[in-house]
Amino acid sequence: MHLLFDLDGTLADSFPGISRSINQTLTTLGRQPMPEAQLRQFVGARLAAIFGTLLDSNDDVLIDRACDIYRPLFDEVGILESRVFAGVPEALSTFRAAGHSLQVVTVRSIESARLVVRHLDIDRYFDAVHGPERTERACDKADLVRAALDLAGADARDALMIGDRADDIRAARAHSVLAVAAGWGYGEDAELRAAEPDHFAATLADLVGLIGSIANIRVKCSPVKTASPAKRGQKTL
Repeated sequence: MHLLFDLDGTLADSFPGISRSINQTLTTLGRQPMPEAQLRQFVGARLAAIFGTLLDSNDDVLIDRACDIYRPLFDEVGILESRVFAGVPEALSTFRAAGHSLQVVTVRSIESARLVVRHLDIDRYFDAVHGPERTERACDKADLVRAALDLAGADARDALMIGDRADDIRAARAHSVLAVAAGWGYGEDAELRAAEPDHFAATLADLVGLIGSIANIRVKCSPVKTASPAKRGQKTL
């Protein structure tokens, strides 16, 4: 099967570095820092959307400046506070050993996403990382899911998207990919339930069990190839 993983909040516990970098950016721009509890909702959102909201502005110049201030703060310092969620390396190793292909699908810029995956020392598990270029203002995660499917030459029926926010569920649904809500991440339970994922995994252990079960069902349901009538019973000399 083809497993597509969100990054922040699903693989990476990156909120400490994200929140600190956001508040340092706001302070640099002469704005008041925000309580961490109010910043949690922004994990997994596009950077331009985050600062457009926090600065209450549609000014592209101001938003671009905020993004330019934020990026080195996170990529050089905030990233050091990022950790994998407990059990992630073991789960990824299990999936690879079972023959599944793995890709990362995130709205974090592709450059930053690759830095995070390498920092977490999980890059060896993934065939590819998908994210927007820094110059892209509008990025639809559904487009990134499509890119991941195309790269793998995958049928959507053989793929799963695992993520902790409603946008992950929506992006999967856009291509008829099974959506698995990651209950250990930053998304609120109500948000995830309202998005109506195909499956809900409260823990990584649940996810490992779920994917194992789905894979077993797929194997059992696969048509069995049999020899044609003309060749049945033939002996090899």
